[in-house]
Amino acid sequence: MRNVVGILLDRKTYAGIQRKQTGYEQIDLYNRVAETLGIKLFYMYLQQPKGNTVIGLYVENDTYRLTRLPIPKVIHNRAMSLKPDLHTRLKRLARSSLIFNRQNRYDKLRIHKLLHTKMSLRKHLPVTLAYTRTHLLEAMERFPAFFVKPTNSSIGQGIIKLSKEADDTWRLFWSKSQPRLVSKEKALAYIQEKIGKQSYLIQQAIPLATYENRPYDLRVSVQRGEKGKWQVSGIAGKVAAPGRKVTNLAKGGEARRCEELFAGSGFQPEDMKAEIEKVSLRIAEILGARLPILADVGLDLGVDQTGHIWFIEVNGRDQRYEFKKLKMDETYYRTYETPLVYAKYLLSK
Repeated sequence: MRNVVGILLDRKTYAGIQRKQTGYEQIDLYNRVAETLGIKLFYMYLQQPKGNTVIGLYVENDTYRLTRLPIPKVIHNRAMSLKPDLHTRLKRLARSSLIFNRQNRYDKLRIHKLLHTKMSLRKHLPVTLAYTRTHLLEAMERFPAFFVKPTNSSIGQGIIKLSKEADDTWRLFWSKSQPRLVSKEKALAYIQEKIGKQSYLIQQAIPLATYENRPYDLRVSVQRGEKGKWQVSGIAGKVAAPGRKVTNLAKGGEARRCEELFAGSGFQPEDMKAEIEKVSLRIAEILGARLPILADVGLDLGVDQTGHIWFIEVNGRDQRYEFKKLKMDETYYRTYETPLVYAKYLLSK
């Protein structure tokens, strides 16, 4: 079965395939792409292999057949393996298969350090420091506003923002709570209480460009496709909810087409898109050279009020739902197509 590609899913997503309850994973799109490319798909979850075989759902003639097959030679990982036992299972699978995006959550501080090694990218990186009380005090002296973020989280969870007000007071933003004014001492105590022993970083806040007085940033889908080359599959905007600073859709943000946002900020849309693509490809190429078999990422980038581009973070399991919400059907399809084009290329090698 030389033309079989594995799609590795979380157990819950895998269990919902036949009921068509797979959350953000659009299984029908994978199937449509596979038929066009002339490859077969084998849906799997993280399990203990039996020898060199695993149980999964094999797609044939638009039906799913539960069967045991040899571990596919190429697997696209869409599962999280944060728990030690799941990580062990993933390592066992990797002995028999080339799994791309095998690791799909990265420590934000590590990513910053990797990109900072390239002089050409430093101008796109906000100042980022490991969280310590000393660095927190330094940030209060250096920046009018900054974020305190978990180094390993998603969808904007656990983020604190501080912005300096008059008389050495600070406006503190946390989760969905209303922002509050606090003294420097109370801000320090509050942050330490929230963080505890967790791993956090401190990052300079960028004065993001705004749309209708709301800050926005961008999700850029960058993927390997034909012959393993990186390409930008799509760009979508994320606008913060009124009165909020976080743009994540899961935290009340709103998806908007980037052209609309750029025009609303006084930028030339096509020129800005071209620059965003250029920076995104450079970031993906650098990370792809340093991280094992990286092939499918969602980059969060910001544009400040002068039009300068800033890197915010990388997502190793991009859910792609911004494109679906915006009814960007061709782009949405392409984000499913490109990784399978890459998988077919890997099979041919």
